[in-house]
Amino acid sequence: EVQLVESGGGVVEPGESLRLSCRTSGLTFMFASMSWVRQAPGKGLEWVASSSGRVGTSYSDSVKGRFSISRDDAKDMLYLQMNSLKPEDTAMYYCAQGWGSGSTTKPRGQGTQVTVSS
Repeated sequence: EVQLVESGGGVVEPGESLRLSCRTSGLTFMFASMSWVRQAPGKGLEWVASSSGRVGTSYSDSVKGRFSISRDDAKDMLYLQMNSLKPEDTAMYYCAQGWGSGSTTKPRGQGTQVTVSS
């Protein structure tokens, strides 16, 4: 059974940074494409970023240049470094298997809340 556990969210002011973590189990992580997706209040799931050992990384236009996805295959961990946070980044963040927007349909963890507010 695949388990995904996100952590690292919090309340920050605009311009600040956060680092999210996703602990995984039950999958061959080093061969898995992994993504971060988010859901803002009252909105649908939005793909944020993807990581694949073979392909590299990809980002949505809304976070490109500010967010960085990374992974530690030895620890089966996925990360999302979020810099220059904006109020519109406020959402529940989830990690999920898969690449690109297709990852929004895949199982995900319980999520971690990120709130950007002054």
